[in-house]
Amino acid sequence: MIFDEDVMEHLRARYPHYHSTAYIFVLAALHHVIESLPAPRHISGQELAEGVRELAIERFGPMARTVLEYWGISATRDLGDIVFALVDCGILLTQEDDSPEDFEDVFDFEEAFEKGYPWGVSI
Repeated sequence: MIFDEDVMEHLRARYPHYHSTAYIFVLAALHHVIESLPAPRHISGQELAEGVRELAIERFGPMARTVLEYWGISATRDLGDIVFALVDCGILLTQEDDSPEDFEDVFDFEEAFEKGYPWGVSI
């Protein structure tokens, strides 16, 4: 998805904590999760957070946590903030009971990207 420059300007002005690429990556992770489903449906904050983790590891390997943190994403709560920023801009839609808190503490970044890294080598 390519953002209209006005949308990206709005995101940068209103939510300066996150790098522009963070928004695009979260949308890519949403697409990644939806593609893995047997049929399209609404996905939960937890499902999207897990999709972000999976896609980050797939694309960036052992640098996944570093890349996400460079973009301003250091906890799963940040993903909720990004999703709701995209909702605010009209890019995404939510259901009535969705909230940024749905993304709270889905996983710990150190555990998910370092200790629980899928192809880590035990010494």
